[in-house]
Amino acid sequence: QVQLVESGGGLVQAGGSLRLSCQASGRTFSNHAMGWFRQAPGKEREFVASTSWSGNVRYYSDSVKGRFTISRDNVKNTVSLQMNSLKLEDTAVYYCAAKSGVFLTPTPEYWGQGTQVTVSS
Repeated sequence: QVQLVESGGGLVQAGGSLRLSCQASGRTFSNHAMGWFRQAPGKEREFVASTSWSGNVRYYSDSVKGRFTISRDNVKNTVSLQMNSLKLEDTAVYYCAAKSGVFLTPTPEYWGQGTQVTVSS
């Protein structure tokens, strides 16, 4: 049974930082892209960042580029998202996701349950 379990969400002030982590289990995620989506209240789920298995191919949404950094550890089967200079509009539930191949979009095959990130003023 494939599981993606997120951790690290919480409440942070604007301008602060948080680090999200996702532990994958149930299969080998070699040759899988992994990454993050988010969904704010009343909005559709949107892509945030992804990394290929090798880590050589990384993509970020324009809204987080330069502030967020994605990384993965293939030995530990984890993917992380370092979020700096957080803004109010980063408030959302963040979902870990995985998909075979280099790209995480358009639709991941596997999803985590999500972790709440709330940025306060």
